[in-house]
Amino acid sequence: MRKIPMILLSALAGAGATTLVSQTNLLSSTSAVALSSTSAVAASAETYRQLSLFGDVFEKVRSDYVERPDEAKLIESAINGMLTSLDPHSSYMDPKNFRDMQVQTRGEFGGLGIEVTMEEGLVKVVTPIDETPAARAGLLANDVITHIDDEQVQGLTLNQAVDKMRGPVNSTVRLKIKRKERSEPFEVSLTRDTIRIRPVRARKEGDDIGVLRITQFNEQTFEGLKSAIDRLSAEIGADKLKGYVIDLRNNPGGLLDQAIMVSDAFLERGEIVSTRGRNADETQRYNAKAGDLTKGKPLVVLINGGSASASEIVAGALQDHKRATVLGTRSFGKGSVQTIIPLGGNGAVRLTTARYYTPAGRSIQAKGIDPDTEILQEIPDELKGKDETKGEAGLRGHLKNDKEEKGGSSAYVPPDPSKDKQLGAAYDHLRGITNRASVTPRTGVPN
Repeated sequence: MRKIPMILLSALAGAGATTLVSQTNLLSSTSAVALSSTSAVAASAETYRQLSLFGDVFEKVRSDYVERPDEAKLIESAINGMLTSLDPHSSYMDPKNFRDMQVQTRGEFGGLGIEVTMEEGLVKVVTPIDETPAARAGLLANDVITHIDDEQVQGLTLNQAVDKMRGPVNSTVRLKIKRKERSEPFEVSLTRDTIRIRPVRARKEGDDIGVLRITQFNEQTFEGLKSAIDRLSAEIGADKLKGYVIDLRNNPGGLLDQAIMVSDAFLERGEIVSTRGRNADETQRYNAKAGDLTKGKPLVVLINGGSASASEIVAGALQDHKRATVLGTRSFGKGSVQTIIPLGGNGAVRLTTARYYTPAGRSIQAKGIDPDTEILQEIPDELKGKDETKGEAGLRGHLKNDKEEKGGSSAYVPPDPSKDKQLGAAYDHLRGITNRASVTPRTGVPN
């Protein structure tokens, strides 16, 4: 598997397709601009006049505002305002946000190994992750964490509480736990370890289908997928195995190289994705290499309104090559590429620099991927009208698509798999059953 530059594609928190480069490299690519031309000189003079105006306004705020402003925050806000005025995915990341993004893309960190949520101002354990300090210490789902190192959790945000539980490997942290079955809170001391986020969860359905749930595209995704396919193939047996369901619903994206490798895992040849910048010579194409990990077994890909960026690359590649049947609802429509420019110890700039296209040349920007067959879930009454995402087309200032744009679609997935119509339809498709209701075929899928 060839090396691909680190590019992150995500619809979370405005993060788009991202490649880590140095500021020097980025500037060297623009050094050939003909600044000696009359129009360039005039534009430059106007630019410097505007920068002088900014300096005048900054000085007025600094000297005359009713309260003494934080000057560093003024500059940071000005930088972020400039970037966010471009599109929803360009922004400034302060040093902490930059570090958090790097941790997310690595998929591992020093921590305890618990999935948590906030409930009534306290941190509640959703589940401990197997073979982690939390699991070894006996923490259970629904345990409530009231104190971290003797500091009350009440009053902290969820992110603040999580930051306090994370830390260097082999360091210790004390948690005070309240559990329904015990009358008194109790304290546990845990030693932090390297926690790896599991981006791929695999299981078999009956004795003939493998289900591969991909939750994000971090550095662990392809290896997790490969291991899952090997395990399911051995458990079910090649003769019995009818195919795989690849569940990408509500997957916000991640690393481009992982999206390419996941697509390549199911393809023998052909283009997977291309990225195109402002200039024609910036176009890059990524192609599949021979070797299908599933040995040609049928595939069904599930997408919905929460499937974005890297997820859309995988779904689009497999759909265009007619390697998989895509079921569900239209995807998010995040089709732009952002370059991350580190600023030394001052964080980083995230700047939109390209769009990406499926093998058939489709831009999914502000449009998304339409499934081959649309399957709508039964939405609970209390969630009706709240189950749809805005989609990229619903974001203010988004990059326009030259062709038709489409809004968001349903992102609801029932917590009970037996009520999941999309998942059920995927099983039926692989087993050759065609009588499931609430299914709308789509025509005109590009070759």
